[in-house]
Amino acid sequence: MIHYGTTKTAQLAVSRGLAESCAGTAVTVNAVLPGPTRSAGVEEFAGQLSGGKPFAEFEEEFFKTVRPSSLLKRFAMTEEVANLVTYVCSPLSAATNGAALRVDGGVVQACF
Repeated sequence: MIHYGTTKTAQLAVSRGLAESCAGTAVTVNAVLPGPTRSAGVEEFAGQLSGGKPFAEFEEEFFKTVRPSSLLKRFAMTEEVANLVTYVCSPLSAATNGAALRVDGGVVQACF
């Protein structure tokens, strides 16, 4: 998935560049990086792949075989991703700027 990695890297570079260009203006720019998220589209896709198995069964198998590095061991809920976005858009996050913020359930194995 070279195209995905390339465009994701470009998004991170643009968000960091915008944050730098807004330095000292009280405008913050961050990138939110969601991981596997349970959306309506994911539920539909899971139903097609699993042959109609209950979502919980698909989810368990997915995190055992496809995303074993996940610490959450389930799909994040859209509300959980939205909670991070809400924080980043609030005055509480004034010191969070130029950051890549993962909300991926610990899928990416990195210490920072």
